[in-house]
Amino acid sequence: MTLDELRAEVADGRIDTVLLCLTDMQGRLQGKRMHAGFFVDEVVAHGAEACNYLLAVDVEMNTVEGYAMSSWSSGYGDFVMAPDLDTLMPIPWLEGTALCLVDLQHADGSDVAPSPRQVLRRQLARLAERGWSANAGSELEFILFEDSYEQAWDKGYVGLTAANRYNVDYSILGTTRVEPLLRQIRNAMHGAGMRVEDSKGECNLGQHEINFHYSDALTTCDRHVVFKNGAKEIAAQHGQAITFMAKYDQREGNSCHLHLSLANADGDNVFATDDALFDAFLAGAIAGLKELTLLLAPNVNSYKRFAAGSFAPTAVAWGNDNRTCAFRVVGHGPGKRFECRLPGGDVNPYLALSGLIAAGLHGVDRQLALPPVCEGNAYTAQDVDHVPKTLHKARALFAESAIAREALGEEVVAHYLNMADVELAAYDAAVTDWERVRGFERL
Repeated sequence: MTLDELRAEVADGRIDTVLLCLTDMQGRLQGKRMHAGFFVDEVVAHGAEACNYLLAVDVEMNTVEGYAMSSWSSGYGDFVMAPDLDTLMPIPWLEGTALCLVDLQHADGSDVAPSPRQVLRRQLARLAERGWSANAGSELEFILFEDSYEQAWDKGYVGLTAANRYNVDYSILGTTRVEPLLRQIRNAMHGAGMRVEDSKGECNLGQHEINFHYSDALTTCDRHVVFKNGAKEIAAQHGQAITFMAKYDQREGNSCHLHLSLANADGDNVFATDDALFDAFLAGAIAGLKELTLLLAPNVNSYKRFAAGSFAPTAVAWGNDNRTCAFRVVGHGPGKRFECRLPGGDVNPYLALSGLIAAGLHGVDRQLALPPVCEGNAYTAQDVDHVPKTLHKARALFAESAIAREALGEEVVAHYLNMADVELAAYDAAVTDWERVRGFERL
């Protein structure tokens, strides 16, 4: 949707609300509902404001210590929400509504460096200095429940009823059971301007995936976060609930496979024409994966997904069309790319792609050699490294990462180390259902 198209829709009374949204550290949409007339008359030219604590809170929106940009001592001021008009889109599942994403700026017009969108923009600028751009795609899985979000909350998220009672991976019969909801999501995202490819069943009970055509990396991330938010909203309209958490139960977790390739100024895939570049970039991604895992697996729960034989990787290895590896090389000719299988459904895509690009450029700049291809089962391979098993370990590796500090900058590194510290402190202080079952009577 262009600004002129939005103005016409507003003038005709077809759109009366504009969602002005930033993406927070957790990859969630936060922002304001603007009267559409005010948006086109005032906000387009001057932006809007939001409290800077939106990038300095935990998942539950608690104010926490340790962030340089925002604190009680600094008074919790505002930052500027500068509309990116290239992201304007209609929101078909909400009546009379459009959406616009923002870039976050300080009052002096400088970027808010730890903002996820700005973190990715910085890595894309580093690519542009070399004459390249990044194309990306994300495959995001979720589990659908018959319970509403309110019912799930009241049950403590225990004893929920999955929308499918058995594994419906690729099943047409099984997915037909929930097609009314999936169809609405697919068509709603198409109506929002996304190029929808397909939906399919997955392995866990009630687990599904909706896929979109690849695009430039920033657009892919923008569409990812809008889709994730919209799918939850549409499910809620049906009295149902969706979770994207990385590991909901003992069965398969929710993945978010990220596909990445580079293009030249003409839009041609340079991975397809320059084997040395492809090898060095992938070698860098492999070399940097462990120390940048925090950007791809940001939560305590993320690490419970990494299990042998689960289609979630444990080995830092690459293979040709090999789903047991952290990196799977796929496609041919103009479609040549690699797929990073590490992230889960809880990933912030801006940060994850930033990490992959930073590591890839590290490999290119140092002309790293690609390690041997992994043939067969990477879960049982002997001569490969493994991804961190806990957020504690990933946090320590990120803190020591020269790649992160060089590519992202000290401000961004400190910000996301504190995010990890906040998550770990909350988890360490929690008493879980597992502990009560184990210890209430028998200890």
